[in-house]
Amino acid sequence: MKLDMNIDEYLPLREVVFHTLRKAIIQGELQPGERLMEVTLANKLGVSRTPVREAIRMLELEGLVVMIPRKGAEVAKITVRDLKDALEVRMAIDSLSVKLACERLDENDKTEIKQACVAFREAVKSKNVQAIVEGDERFHNTIYRASKNQKLITIAMNLREQVYRYRFEYVKDFSYHENLIREHDQITEAILKGDVETAQKIMKEHIYNQEQIVIRNLQKEA
Repeated sequence: MKLDMNIDEYLPLREVVFHTLRKAIIQGELQPGERLMEVTLANKLGVSRTPVREAIRMLELEGLVVMIPRKGAEVAKITVRDLKDALEVRMAIDSLSVKLACERLDENDKTEIKQACVAFREAVKSKNVQAIVEGDERFHNTIYRASKNQKLITIAMNLREQVYRYRFEYVKDFSYHENLIREHDQITEAILKGDVETAQKIMKEHIYNQEQIVIRNLQKEA
């Protein structure tokens, strides 16, 4: 495994290590259940053990790392309960966001949503998981912004980090990609028409389907 660390002169070293490890966990470079050995990670990153130890503590607070007695730190496993908890909240936020978007979007919002929908389709064609995840995130972010509700946007952005790991899990299932495109198209069409009922219905189905895919994949790996 290769860990690429981008040094930022404005961030403490522990923050740089934290973001590097966090990205590796979310993107699956560090697998659930994998032990995090301070010496090994410090050598790979070219730093001392201290910022690695501090970064691991920060990851533990986020729930991405767990401390196992007599074993040390390891990457937290994705559990069905954690998944359901995160997506229940996301379903509520996204359902409200499409409702408000239908009622409040302007011409600029319409353009951004349509462009994000097209960009997502192109990302899927690339079969690049990272690009697809970013395209999916961009699509939903345009809807949040169209809601014109800053509190909702802030909550959605805070939740985004917790949902990001699950995004990678369902995007890795290439058999679902055509469904993802269709659902994004349907959500876009409903929002542009101002059809609140349809937009909310498809959005809820969209998130529920993702939950089922991740659960199915977790059960295969169990």
